Amino acid sequence: MRNALWSLVLLLLVSACGRAASDGVPLSERRVRVVATTSIVADLVHNVGGERVEVEALMGPGVDPHLFKASAGDVAVMAAADAIVYNGLHLEGKMGDLFEQMDSRGRTTIPLAELAVPDTLLRESALFQGNYDPHIWFDVQLWIRAARTLAGELAGLDSTHADSYQLRAQAYVEELLDAEAYVYAHISRIAPPARVLVTSHDAFGYFGRAFGFEVYGLQGLSTAVEAGTADVQALAELVASRRIPAMFVESSISPRGIEAVREAVRARGFDVRIGGTLFGDALGGPESPASTYTGMVRHNADVLVNALADGVRS
Repeated sequence: MRNALWSLVLLLLVSACGRAASDGVPLSERRVRVVATTSIVADLVHNVGGERVEVEALMGPGVDPHLFKASAGDVAVMAAADAIVYNGLHLEGKMGDLFEQMDSRGRTTIPLAELAVPDTLLRESALFQGNYDPHIWFDVQLWIRAARTLAGELAGLDSTHADSYQLRAQAYVEELLDAEAYVYAHISRIAPPARVLVTSHDAFGYFGRAFGFEVYGLQGLSTAVEAGTADVQALAELVASRRIPAMFVESSISPRGIEAVREAVRARGFDVRIGGTLFGDALGGPESPASTYTGMVRHNADVLVNALADGVRS
């Protein structure tokens, strides 16, 4: 029933808005209208597309993409776009059918993670066989692949300005490499035994693999799967037994789960602190140090160093 309803909505909206993306003006003479799902994806589109693109993000700062539901207004915005850029790998779990419908009705859809990263570089899901961890942006090298892939996709869509996308992507890659170097330099202050990252959900696996951290999340890869009492107790036992000094909350997820773990750790005779807020599935607001992807990378590194540089507590 839900799919049939969306199909009807899409048929009406695409029929009404199908010509809105061009308004009869060729792409060579106007900006490319791009709808991005998350704030992180929108930031990438902005950096690679520059003045050639007009980008609108469906999800603002602090919005959890795993739980996001598109409204009829969101569908109308997508129907009027030249391209829809999304992460893919089921990050935007409730929008999968919508992307398929848009693609079948002639909208250009670009699933970045699925196009940019080969399966051999993806982390497999421990709970859902055949699915992969969608949080590729936590490995800067994978996000570099996404930037180059996006440049190619935009160049194919707007061939008159193909060179500008490639040049902007290459310039942005240099910024990404600088951010990656910042992380390596700063986390060197954290002793290897203390590189244990405990967060609200399992979003930081690529970060752990890239930068040498053990990573534990209270919830799984998707926040749509809620943690139970057994999950809280198991994580609390890990933190208490290993005397991990700090856990971290995430900007787009309620801190209640991590606070419950903290209470369970205290019941075991150890007092773990909350080390700070990490930005995971969404960027921060305009005044936040994490308002851009590179700002987020640096901010998260700073938070980890401030909380973990003293090492494991005795």
